[in-house]
Amino acid sequence: MSSAPQSLADLKSAIAEQHPSLSKRLRQVAQYVIDHPNEIAFGTVAVIAKDADVHPSTLVRFANAFGYSGFSEMQRLFQQKLLQESPSYTDRVRFLREEFGDDSGETPLQLLSQFANANASALDQLRNTIDGADLEKAIDILAEAESTHVVGVRRAFVVATYFAYALRHIDRRAYLIDGVGGMYKEQGSSVGEKDAVIATSFHPYAPETQEVARAAVEKGVPLILITDSQLSPLANSASVCFVVRDAEVHGFRSLSSTLCLAQALSIGLAYRMEKQREAG
Repeated sequence: MSSAPQSLADLKSAIAEQHPSLSKRLRQVAQYVIDHPNEIAFGTVAVIAKDADVHPSTLVRFANAFGYSGFSEMQRLFQQKLLQESPSYTDRVRFLREEFGDDSGETPLQLLSQFANANASALDQLRNTIDGADLEKAIDILAEAESTHVVGVRRAFVVATYFAYALRHIDRRAYLIDGVGGMYKEQGSSVGEKDAVIATSFHPYAPETQEVARAAVEKGVPLILITDSQLSPLANSASVCFVVRDAEVHGFRSLSSTLCLAQALSIGLAYRMEKQREAG
């Protein structure tokens, strides 16, 4: 590469794009980098190489392949990201105050402007990157399904809830797999062979979502996946995979682009059904 990615999101995009052309060992490093960002952030080259089952020089070659002068230069992206993704909103705000100071001028109106601008850019990217053929295929799947089962946990739960709400309002049988009482497996077992599953899964990719989706795929049920990376664990199992880059400001991630896609799929299905009724 002529220039190295300057953000972790850009690096992940570059990895996904170049993944097929990488050597076997570099693909092995790529998978480890995507799956273990915290270990990459603060591990030594020796420890990371041992965990990834590669020679330390392979880590350096991987960094060089993406334009970095060395592994530590690439590693800084993971360190910065980890600091921004503190476990709670309170910790993130505290980090921002420490980084910018109390006199940084971050007023609520300025924050609103930043979020609005970031979301506008992300929505433009969504419009330019989503394949129309994939949208049509996903709507085909939903139109043919007897029932649609929707799963997504933590941040993705908002998207799953919207899908269930929207599909029911257009007279489709839709079931939200919410895991009440820890019953993800039991709810997932109700997915029939003539049904469809919509799964929304973002890094670090919830095991509950993966379990439900994989069980459905084993039955031959089509899976519509909305995720943030082509290297998502479910990407290769999906009948249709949508990779969405939501906006992020100061470590706080939006859902505007993902919800926009969910709305387009739901209303697109409603249009399809109306045309079928008119034709019939």
